[in-house]
Amino acid sequence: MPGRDFLQVPGPTNIPGRVLRAMDRPAVDHRGPEFIALTHRVLPKLREVFRTERGAPVIFMGSGTAGLEAALVNTLSPGDRVLAFGIGHFSHLFARIATRLGCEVELSGLPWGSVIPPDLVYDRLSADREPRYKAVLAIHNETSTGVTCDIPAIREAMDRAGHPALLLVDTISGLGSIDFRFDEWGVDVAVAGSQKGLLLPPGLTILAVSDRALRAGEAARLPRHFFDWAPVIEFNRKGFFPFTPATLLLFGLDEALDLLQEEGLEQVYARHALLGEGVRRAVEAWSLPLVAQERATASDVVTGIRLPEGHDAARVPELSAERYGLSLGVGIGPLQGKAFRIGHLGSLNELEVLAVLGGVEMTLATLGVPVPIGEGVTACQHWFLSRSAPVAG
Repeated sequence: MPGRDFLQVPGPTNIPGRVLRAMDRPAVDHRGPEFIALTHRVLPKLREVFRTERGAPVIFMGSGTAGLEAALVNTLSPGDRVLAFGIGHFSHLFARIATRLGCEVELSGLPWGSVIPPDLVYDRLSADREPRYKAVLAIHNETSTGVTCDIPAIREAMDRAGHPALLLVDTISGLGSIDFRFDEWGVDVAVAGSQKGLLLPPGLTILAVSDRALRAGEAARLPRHFFDWAPVIEFNRKGFFPFTPATLLLFGLDEALDLLQEEGLEQVYARHALLGEGVRRAVEAWSLPLVAQERATASDVVTGIRLPEGHDAARVPELSAERYGLSLGVGIGPLQGKAFRIGHLGSLNELEVLAVLGGVEMTLATLGVPVPIGEGVTACQHWFLSRSAPVAG
């Protein structure tokens, strides 16, 4: 039928009209005065989103995966020992990149749907008396399972252990959607992607880098050229890049950061918390289990949902896209065929979430999954109404 499609994967997300219009323009000279002014506008706005006064923002062209590689090659050397925690596809990916680059990665494999336990971080680091670990790899929001890790608690565990390792954090699906505080949480490198909470198409990966990480970069010996952040930071001071940047995406980023500022970061986080809780209440009304092992750690930007035995969860995104133009996330890795995911981040409001839940209900019912039609939507509506201020009649 006619009507809008719903892009409800956990990234890429919907792009606001203002951002699209900001990119709909002729190309500019990336050495000219208009672009120099753009660079000098964007970098301070990025510091605000990362919540950092001291951290250096660094923009590369590429996906979030490229940013993870950049975080590693700029801080580590071949043979460096790295501590990682596998709680889902993307935390495993971070560790796998480090291994392929020549680091010695000690990976603690944990159940998918769990979070990184700060006590385990403390135990591993306090036993490392030499010390040998050069970095701890942590994921802020594990998109494959729909959980959010407690980064400040991880930093507290590192400090309690008195360990000097760098804290490298994947916040690709977190930044601009859920609370992130680079300075306050003692993060050394944070990696984000343009296509999620930053309201853009794919194509940019954005890092925030601490002074400690910059100093580590001076001694790091992993090979790097394009992903060397030192020349990027140096060129940015004059408004340039050491390579041809994605100029139109940067105009979009400038507008997207304005949108986040206008809404206010605290309100952005509150909106995602409201929508995420509404989705979880719908799932509970369907009597389906979350992938997240504990409700308290469930993500406000993506919800992983398990289906009962005998039902192929891969059919849910297939049928919802085919019948209703509703794109949902598939299960990844060991969750393939067992779970699907609803993304609820970026440019999104209550009515859109209700429409998504209605489409999911109809899809599940069509596939023979025993869900009570209307009850998930109703549970979500009640939640939204309970959080709305009454209006005088």
